[in-house]
Amino acid sequence: MRITLLLPGLLLAATVAWCQTKPASPATPAPTPAAPKPAAAASASPGSTAAAADPVVLTIGTEKITKAQFERIFEQIVSQMPAERRGAANAPQAKRQLAEQLAELKALAQEGRRQKLDQTADAKSQLAMRADQLVAGLVFQEISKNVKPSPADVKAYYDAHQTEWETVTARHILIRMTGSAVPLRDGEKDLSDDDALAKAKDLRAKLVAGGNFAEIAKAESDDAGSGANGGALGEFTRGRMVPQFEEVAFQLKVDEISEPVKTQFGYHIIQVTKHDNKKMEDVQAEITEKIGPEIAQKGVDAIRNKTTITFDEGYFGK
Repeated sequence: MRITLLLPGLLLAATVAWCQTKPASPATPAPTPAAPKPAAAASASPGSTAAAADPVVLTIGTEKITKAQFERIFEQIVSQMPAERRGAANAPQAKRQLAEQLAELKALAQEGRRQKLDQTADAKSQLAMRADQLVAGLVFQEISKNVKPSPADVKAYYDAHQTEWETVTARHILIRMTGSAVPLRDGEKDLSDDDALAKAKDLRAKLVAGGNFAEIAKAESDDAGSGANGGALGEFTRGRMVPQFEEVAFQLKVDEISEPVKTQFGYHIIQVTKHDNKKMEDVQAEITEKIGPEIAQKGVDAIRNKTTITFDEGYFGK
């Protein structure tokens, strides 16, 4: 199976990265009389030592790529791949496949330059735009790397999003009705909507009168998973349950028994056993990750605002 490493947009990045790291041709020094050297010393010149430390691993036409240059290109490409694909990039054949693709890319580019296709107005325009995109991306990476939300930024976000940190611990009893995606339990009959509601109301009355919630859930709940655990659903935040269930659960007082709540699964009787809010210290890392891009965007806005930009309103409109 072929592992495609070069994603759209990364071919250019790889090429530019190689060009930026390609060493300049050394100037030819004026000839000077050579002092006699012992044979052993002559064989260990600095140039030969450097070449041995960083050998050429890929040659395409007249272009040569050393091991260090190739490793840098490979690391840049892998770092920009989706996390789920990075494992494949570590396969033994991955570097060979990248080399094959890079060789093909450069062979085509060399042919294009021989045909002077890179000198056309269209090519120059596209190359300039891609170069701008690459450099702008590098600037944004630098801005993002240095983003450090202040304690005030974190607290402001925490205070403004209190509902995100609310949690409830709850349990429920589910009575399914005809059409529910929940399967029938062995020996149970399919109840109409009205019959399911009547049964849920009857069970609620028993609970309000002092019935044991866990025992009734084990005996009557059509949610086999939670029913076996006395109806326990554990702790959850907003967005984890279906909207009708969540709306009621977050409004209930601790130990209060809800009226039957209808969802696509059936009728739920809900009891909240704990209502809590996560402390800011517990979610600080999560907040930092969320507001980092927003703060980075402020850096982008600052650069834009200090740059003189003029739009032709006759062409673009106001």
